[in-house]
Amino acid sequence: MPESARKIPIHELTYERLRDMVLFGELEPGQPVTIQGLIVDLGAGMTPVREAIRRLCSQGALELQGNRRICVPKLTLEALDQLAFARLKIEPQLALMACTRLNDTSMISLQEIDQRLDQAIALDDVQGYLMQNYQFHFTLYRAAAAPILLDMAQSLWLRFGPSLRVVCGRYGRGGLPDRHHDVLRAAREGDPAVLAEAIGADLLQGIDQVRLALEEPNA
Repeated sequence: MPESARKIPIHELTYERLRDMVLFGELEPGQPVTIQGLIVDLGAGMTPVREAIRRLCSQGALELQGNRRICVPKLTLEALDQLAFARLKIEPQLALMACTRLNDTSMISLQEIDQRLDQAIALDDVQGYLMQNYQFHFTLYRAAAAPILLDMAQSLWLRFGPSLRVVCGRYGRGGLPDRHHDVLRAAREGDPAVLAEAIGADLLQGIDQVRLALEEPNA
């Protein structure tokens, strides 16, 4: 196959870049940005940027405002309750399904990602932490070979991630949830139920921190 045939289409690259801006906190919840500004930031044309915005709006990660502006929705406690319910059902199930499919290569990848995550925490690198945290979870989840559940988990992260970024930025390294050592230990032991429980505990730590932040009077 020619090299050009393997290139990712510009509209998909634009979507992935804008998705990452949402996931890793480049767009702050509630802060409006213009479509023209995104065109400049993404280095793409109007059509792929509009298509990326449309896809992310359909996933609940962005919302359209007046005057050609968009923003990341602010998370409410009511929405957090729904996200928490869904994440604590879907993601432990993905971990459970992945457990028996993990091989030496995937375990090495998870360990290397976790090392980079620990380095990001030590450096108070919030964006680096968020990127490695995402890579850790979805490296594990992809091993489940459950594309429907994986898509659902991705959508939930798009709704939750921006608020976690705000919390982590506010509290510094003490606000960076990390129970991945427990997850790795459970994966090495090869016990699906224990791995699912470890992932649930990791998720709950982040959810609880976001909940505390939302409950603050000035949130």
